[in-house]
Amino acid sequence: MLIDDVTIKAQAGHGGRGAVAFNTDLGAIGPNGGNGGKGGSVYLIGINNLNALEQFRYQKEALAKDGGNGRGSFVDGKDGPDLILQVPVGTIIENLQTGLKSEILNIGQKVLIVRGGAGGKGNYKFRSPINTSPKEFQPGLPGEDFEFRLELKLIADIGFVGLPNVGKSSLLNLLTNAKSKVADYHFTTLEPNLGSYYGLILADIPGLIEGASKGKGLGIKFLQHVERTKTIFHFVSADSENIADDYKKIRKELEIYNPELTTKKEYLIVTKTDNVDAKQLAKLMRQAKKINPDPIAISIYDDESLEPIKKILNEIKDKN
Repeated sequence: MLIDDVTIKAQAGHGGRGAVAFNTDLGAIGPNGGNGGKGGSVYLIGINNLNALEQFRYQKEALAKDGGNGRGSFVDGKDGPDLILQVPVGTIIENLQTGLKSEILNIGQKVLIVRGGAGGKGNYKFRSPINTSPKEFQPGLPGEDFEFRLELKLIADIGFVGLPNVGKSSLLNLLTNAKSKVADYHFTTLEPNLGSYYGLILADIPGLIEGASKGKGLGIKFLQHVERTKTIFHFVSADSENIADDYKKIRKELEIYNPELTTKKEYLIVTKTDNVDAKQLAKLMRQAKKINPDPIAISIYDDESLEPIKKILNEIKDKN
């Protein structure tokens, strides 16, 4: 199951304590306590792995190490190593205490979420002409400690949307090397699937139903994955009782969730045309043209019918 929404606690390392120490050599008597090391910070870094949030399914805490304590002979404590956690590109990071949000949009982008505490000063730093044998020191400062919500919203060039069982996964498998599950029943796709068509990222969004924007069916969680797609392929099935109603149901859910989704470039794809005869198909395409002036009829068993789809994909690819 795709993990796309988790809450974690991130604790940065505390700074190390400064040392109180003195040189006992007769020729160099004086304070020589070293400083404490700084605590490790916690960063998130973007990677191209849709399942990277899986690591937080059971492990809800990210703890960086503390800085080392200072020692005598001017030896400073070691800095605590930073903790770098990988998350999928498209992750929104929300600090639940401050409300601040940031996003990871590129592979390799690194975001600091909690900063390690500074190390404390050793007694050498407190020496002065009137205080030649200071015993003062500083404890290390605490590291930051916050809770974060990590929410994945897929970043894809094209999002496949439509009611369940309209052939989205089948087309994705044909066009890319994706291995989406395919079967003749609702909700075969239980999580978004991605595929690459010569560098274009295609996202098969699980089948939506009427009321999805209010949590029905597979719920609102999958609508979020349509938000960042640049173009929408809207699928309706040729064996539907009413393709216009099917289309309107999905458009309504998109609009309720986020009106901007209905402003994206959209192509209407009529699938499973092998299930109807030529006369029925002609009637369906007349209906489809009332929805979209340039509908595309396809069958996964007819390679020629897929050429218009490939032409569109190639045009989009060339513009990127």
